[in-house]
Amino acid sequence: MSQAESERPLEVACPQCRTKVAWSEDNPYRPFCSKRCRLLDLGAWADESHRIAGEPAMDETDIDALLARADRDGGV
Repeated sequence: MSQAESERPLEVACPQCRTKVAWSEDNPYRPFCSKRCRLLDLGAWADESHRIAGEPAMDETDIDALLARADRDGGV
């Protein structure tokens, strides 16, 4: 690899619009291409359009039932 290639910043696709973006300190919105794309992504998280897969969190009634069952069964 030449020195010019090693100095060229990594390019990534903007998570919102898929535009190629240089991953460098010169881009204050990285990994996004713009402030607009960054805010659109934030909005999707805020209205729960984006989610991380996994088990649903237990709510307070589930925890109370689990503790009551543990007490009834003699502990953990």
